[in-house]
Amino acid sequence: MPAPNVDPVPDSPATDVLAIAAHRDDVEQTCGGTLLRMASRGLRTAILDLTQGEAGTRGSAEERTREAAQAADLLGARWRKALDLPDGAIENTLENRIKIVRVLRQLRPRVVILPYWQARHPDHAAAATLGYEACFLSGLSKVDTGAPPHRPFKIVYASLYADVRPSFIVDITPFIEQRHAALMAYRSQYANQPAGAALFVPEEEIRDRTFAEARHYGLLAGVRYGEPFVQKEVGMVDDLTLLPVQSI
Repeated sequence: MPAPNVDPVPDSPATDVLAIAAHRDDVEQTCGGTLLRMASRGLRTAILDLTQGEAGTRGSAEERTREAAQAADLLGARWRKALDLPDGAIENTLENRIKIVRVLRQLRPRVVILPYWQARHPDHAAAATLGYEACFLSGLSKVDTGAPPHRPFKIVYASLYADVRPSFIVDITPFIEQRHAALMAYRSQYANQPAGAALFVPEEEIRDRTFAEARHYGLLAGVRYGEPFVQKEVGMVDDLTLLPVQSI
């Protein structure tokens, strides 16, 4: 299956939603349904993975390259690329921020999705801070990368694995099966195999677990399946009568 375009032409339309994650398959787990929902509305979505996956217990970077392309196609993403930050050792350095800035100025997203800033895996927490600071740096005109400055309008954090109250839930009910298919495109990671057997959930349990998580968050918002997000800033409401989610 062909990989999504990794080098859009300069005059291509700006991206609507860019999801940035530490590893290939992070996006599929935490906001894949949301990307599907956005794509269904005709919005342009993209994915930036910060590492190649070379340090993973299972599979190789080459296998994950092929799997990530297939998953991106299933998610309807118009663009996907992986940077060369070291897997398992992501650092918030100026050099790494600039690498992300170049992508931000190329794609010019309105919304950026980042991992939640507290996480068990150090790469996820580092990616949250690194991504935020890159979004800020990208708006500075005197930071020269050969492209005009651009700062995303909105940054939200995918909080599926964080023990926090979400700011909002995205209803992914119509897309739950496609979301699961995108995750399972990573056969090198989730198919049953001897390597990492004690660390990974058995393949036959993955569906139950991921659907249960989505069901939990869906119930919070009065829908069947949902994905949670946190925003740091307050929200604004124009019409109280149009607020979703019933109170009683």
